[in-house]
Amino acid sequence: MLTGMFIFAAVDAGAKYLTDTMHPFQIVWTRQLGLLSGAIILIAMKGVSILKTTHPKLQVFRGVSAAGSATLFIVGVSYVPLADAVAITFVAPFMVTMLGALILGERVGLRRWTAVALGFIGTLIVIRPGLGVVHPAAFLIMIAAAFFAIRQIISRWLSDTDQTATTIVYTALVGSTVLTIPLLFVWETPNSHEIKVLIAIAFLAGLGEVCVIKALEVAMAVVVAPIQYSMMIWGTFYGFLLFDQLPDLWTLVGAIVIIASGIYTLRREYILSRNKRA
Repeated sequence: MLTGMFIFAAVDAGAKYLTDTMHPFQIVWTRQLGLLSGAIILIAMKGVSILKTTHPKLQVFRGVSAAGSATLFIVGVSYVPLADAVAITFVAPFMVTMLGALILGERVGLRRWTAVALGFIGTLIVIRPGLGVVHPAAFLIMIAAAFFAIRQIISRWLSDTDQTATTIVYTALVGSTVLTIPLLFVWETPNSHEIKVLIAIAFLAGLGEVCVIKALEVAMAVVVAPIQYSMMIWGTFYGFLLFDQLPDLWTLVGAIVIIASGIYTLRREYILSRNKRA
């Protein structure tokens, strides 16, 4: 999960960089090509049997959620500084924790629910709704985070019956199909420099997706979800390096509240797992 977050931060930075000259639909469609290329290779190696799934509707819904999450985030980040956008996406782990308890039946105690509440307060500090400090597009990023959380919960659900490769293939095929429709209306041929950035985005996006799916296969969602907070570090780094943007004081305060609640959740999970082993 940590590797996946580092990779996704680089993808987000590249996407934001391209929004000055390219339509978001074109960027997110190309971003999906990395995963689609991997899916085609998997089908060629293992045959169409890889498409066998016990939950076809869930697989399709995961693909739609992935496409929706990526699209809304890229549209939002074209208006919002990268570090702020990353901080806002931190609402996703809280959603994963809640959905993990409500849908998957994962055990979440009072202390972790408290950490979730504090993390959400931290998110509100970053956005400061009603004050006009953050661009309204920030709410698109919140919706993108919701789709991201749904995608992770579905991954956890599917991991008991479907192979990782099957989930990757469905996400790639469904996402690419959904995104191709709006692409037909906005396509413009990119220049050589844009092509290089797009190739990098496509490759890294596919690699990051594999990392996240694998993480959710080998650990409970409530354990690995808080590791996503590391993206604040990478988002700030890329934001400063590429766009000369740094988060303001309240964004940092909100991020600290969120990260602290995430670290507490991780520590609590570690203590519980250690006591069980003992």
